[in-house]
Amino acid sequence: MKKIILITVTLILAVQVVFAQQEKGIVGKTNWLNNWTEFETNRTDYGEPTQILAGNISENTTLTKGEVYLLLGSVFVTNNATLTIEPGAVILGDFETNGSLTISRGSKISAEGYKTDPIVFTSNRSVKRAGDWGGVIILGDAPINRYGSGSIATHFPYLNGSDYQNTNYGGDNIEGNSGTMKYVRIEYAGKRVSQDIYFSGLLLASVGTGTVLEHIMVSNSGDDAFLVWGGNIALNNLVSFKAKGSDFKFSYGTHSSINNSLAIRSPYTSNGKGARCLDVVLSEDAKDFDYTKTKTAIDANNLTFLTDSEDLEAAIEMNLIHEAVYIGDGAKLKMTKSVLSGFNPAVVLDKNTIVNQESLERVALTEMYFNNCKGNIFVDGNSNNDDLENWYGNRGFFNVYAKSSNKETFISSEGYKKPDFRLRINKIIATNIPDINTNTQQGK
Repeated sequence: MKKIILITVTLILAVQVVFAQQEKGIVGKTNWLNNWTEFETNRTDYGEPTQILAGNISENTTLTKGEVYLLLGSVFVTNNATLTIEPGAVILGDFETNGSLTISRGSKISAEGYKTDPIVFTSNRSVKRAGDWGGVIILGDAPINRYGSGSIATHFPYLNGSDYQNTNYGGDNIEGNSGTMKYVRIEYAGKRVSQDIYFSGLLLASVGTGTVLEHIMVSNSGDDAFLVWGGNIALNNLVSFKAKGSDFKFSYGTHSSINNSLAIRSPYTSNGKGARCLDVVLSEDAKDFDYTKTKTAIDANNLTFLTDSEDLEAAIEMNLIHEAVYIGDGAKLKMTKSVLSGFNPAVVLDKNTIVNQESLERVALTEMYFNNCKGNIFVDGNSNNDDLENWYGNRGFFNVYAKSSNKETFISSEGYKKPDFRLRINKIIATNIPDINTNTQQGK
């Protein structure tokens, strides 16, 4: 009888562990990456442009499937107009003129592709490379915590051909509605236009909660894939693939969430600007930040971050791999049920962070899955992380640690034809005890 009870209890615990692991990282009854994503983007020829978009779009306009549109220079949607993009439409960003699309404050984008017929923004070059063209910019009227004019023209002088008012952003409308983007791919954006100035794949400045952003893939960005300045927005089912900059960057007092999203990094694509999967900071530049207002606070749930490398140890030794998550001093991050696989280390706190109750409560890391990382959690520049390991290694946080290859960790991570980066359960052996032998911060 006792033996039966013991077996029953063991089975119950095993089932609980399996379900707990299944809930970590990106989730779904089926693989939601299927059909609309593309990881081998240079293989598709979209043909020559049939329509040109230039200057201002000042009235309601629809881009139709079957046409190939060329963004010539800085294109703005203005005058409270709505730009509607049909499923299957293709928009090319011009390499020579730094093609870009900006949805001005008060205007909207309605880009609702289908899972089987996504909308594609990509480069107009025959051989595409990261940073070929500008990117997509959405400007809203939600709050932002920065000094200055509230104009992207001030900080991004490469935008041209529009009235100054069309470059403004910010306001008091937390529920601001800048439109909808679903099942959209943005490829080879993030062009460098000067020594320290880059476009991003998708820049969201002061975008409010009324805006719907889900199932968006930014691949091969020349800088940050998703960049959020201020605003209040929920981001769902995003994919960042081999960005040179950070995959998801939040700053200037944004209060936002990111859920069920994926970032895949390559050791050989980073532009060396401190690129991470998740970057949560108060501001891009300290002198721009108004410390009397709200600070950046992010909820992050069910994220999967991984490094794609055939020889992870060698890439770490060559200092090509860094942290997955960076939290700036004073910023807040609540991160749960997420997978960090193959980083050096997993998480870094700003060098000015004082390890005490107050600062650690601003950074909540619970039900995390740290896999194959060269160290777990550090303060930048400090190789002694005992206090942090004791804190986040407490059983009450339900964090687990493992040492498995990507092939063993994910359902299908070999090749990019039909990848599936949900956790593979049957081969994973996890523990809630950090591997103290790998708690050494490298390359710092």
